[in-house]
Amino acid sequence: MNIDKEIDTRGLNCPLPILKAKKALSELVSGQVLKVVATDAGSVRDFQAFAKQTGNELLEQTTEGADFIHILRRR
Repeated sequence: MNIDKEIDTRGLNCPLPILKAKKALSELVSGQVLKVVATDAGSVRDFQAFAKQTGNELLEQTTEGADFIHILRRR
């Protein structure tokens, strides 16, 4: 998968990972892909809700050790 931008939100708690992702997505053009790395377990459901509310596509969510990886495509 081609990642256009990646942000590291490790150590940040809700709502900061979402806010940083929102800002990063605003810098991308439609169709580009953002990877967000977070350590907040709540970010899994937060990003699911964020995608539904904003219309951005949540392509993938995985866990690697203590990291939660969220891949979003800008609408």
